[in-house]
Amino acid sequence: MPKTDPRVDAYIKKAKPFAQPILTHLREVVHRAVPGVEETMKWSTPHFDYKGMFCGIAAFKEHVGFGFWKAALLADHLPGPGGPSAAGQFGKIASMQDLPSDRDLTRILKIAKKLNDDEVKAPPMRKGPRPELKAPADLLAGIAKNKKARATFDNFPPGQRREYIAWVIEARQAATRAKRIETAVEWMAEGKIRNWKYVK
Repeated sequence: MPKTDPRVDAYIKKAKPFAQPILTHLREVVHRAVPGVEETMKWSTPHFDYKGMFCGIAAFKEHVGFGFWKAALLADHLPGPGGPSAAGQFGKIASMQDLPSDRDLTRILKIAKKLNDDEVKAPPMRKGPRPELKAPADLLAGIAKNKKARATFDNFPPGQRREYIAWVIEARQAATRAKRIETAVEWMAEGKIRNWKYVK
């Protein structure tokens, strides 16, 4: 019998309707692929332990995240960038269609299981502050046109400035970049951090 946690049941029940089948499915695949995995709650979201930290799921307003504790060691096997992120290593999962096949998920889970079986340590977290990202000229120009946005940006700690800068420079198309700058200026004029939607 899978070692389930009633707190995970409650978490899934409280999640938005779109997220419930995704969370339930991921939970089932994890238990099928890794017998002996144990459910728990860490940082207010469901996690699965197997001989230590293993993987976790989380529901947000418009997507579900799914990620592995030792993601850096699984980078060659993951569909996304492999590193830690709010969305996990599978991007923002907004529907069942966004999930890899059960076969692919099971394969990745078994690779992750072997890492824990073999007691492979996760690489150490990088120490010290992240290098500061230089704000692009078009973002600075947009902010300069709005006094409130400029004041907010100037008073942000480095991490919050970085979130806006990264969001803008990661845009692949010029139209997307322009829209993100417009939205960033609007949000900063209201004193909002980049991920204000996820702050409870």
